[in-house]
Amino acid sequence: MSGTPQSRGARLRSYIEFLFAFLFFFLARELARRSAAGMVNDQWEPLTEAALLAFLLIAGYGFMGLVLDRQMNPLNAQGWPGRSGWTREIGLGLSVGWALAVVGVIPLTVVGGIAIRFATGRYAWGWLLADAAFFGMLALGEEVAFRGYGFQRLAQALGSTGAVIIFAFFSATVQMLRPGSSSASFAVSFALCLVLSAVYLRTRALWVSWGINFGWKAGRALLFGLAIGGNVSHSPVVQGDPMGPFWLTGGGFGLDGTWLTFFILVAALPVLYRVTRDLDFRYNAPVIVPGGVAVDIDAAVRHQHDAAMGTAEAAPPVLVQIAPAETAVTQAAPAENHETGAGNDSV
Repeated sequence: MSGTPQSRGARLRSYIEFLFAFLFFFLARELARRSAAGMVNDQWEPLTEAALLAFLLIAGYGFMGLVLDRQMNPLNAQGWPGRSGWTREIGLGLSVGWALAVVGVIPLTVVGGIAIRFATGRYAWGWLLADAAFFGMLALGEEVAFRGYGFQRLAQALGSTGAVIIFAFFSATVQMLRPGSSSASFAVSFALCLVLSAVYLRTRALWVSWGINFGWKAGRALLFGLAIGGNVSHSPVVQGDPMGPFWLTGGGFGLDGTWLTFFILVAALPVLYRVTRDLDFRYNAPVIVPGGVAVDIDAAVRHQHDAAMGTAEAAPPVLVQIAPAETAVTQAAPAENHETGAGNDSV
């Protein structure tokens, strides 16, 4: 999953695989839309369509990775590794996404305000869970589409920088297909894709970027009742009506259509670089490959010691034999008798 360009043949192969992934995205999108329309009623259609699209993209790109690139675990290769700490990565992403939503809402409350209405019936709470699942599936599909297999193939062909820019334009162009979009919404979608792609490249997984994507959308819709991309039907419990100038509220399109949101997302880049520093070090640190000639350090030290101390061998130690105690007494007795006799002769 390297982000550096490869050889000419490998780049061409990766680029062709990217084109397959690009075309498959539109095919899966149309198939999910038609299938959802024929399976469920209008109320459940958005959730069903988002879930089908996420499933088709994961399955289709996994098949491509298995057949075209012989990936042993396509799900891991797409950016969903089951590594230790992946739940904490999701929590980090949710925290950042929620913080971005709050930062975007604060100016609305200060300048104009938000008229909020609550619905606390059991029916509303049930749909709140369904809408939370919708945003989860929506963010999942976007992560797989814009930072999954196709993004990785293009990064192999052009490098990470080229892939990030191209997919940011791709995401912003898809955003422009929505009714009510504008140049501001194009810029916001472009900046959001830059943020999420940078997070993916620093973590080499989609856990954090999915959390940010989900928190950014669901936080504004479910907790503040604001429109998401021109849709105001995703908050059955809280309905928010922002009041203020268009450049601040985005009108019916919501914060996705304001230049203020664009600058908030751009300002979030250095913050995200900071909070993902440990993950970047863990999963992007270069692998140190040993080179040169193997050296036996212990042998070199012994050779240096011998050269300094000389090569002459030490003299063998002198052996000292200690006789048994009985033999020593026997040998000492005649000597004493001899000395006694010599004294008597002198007398």
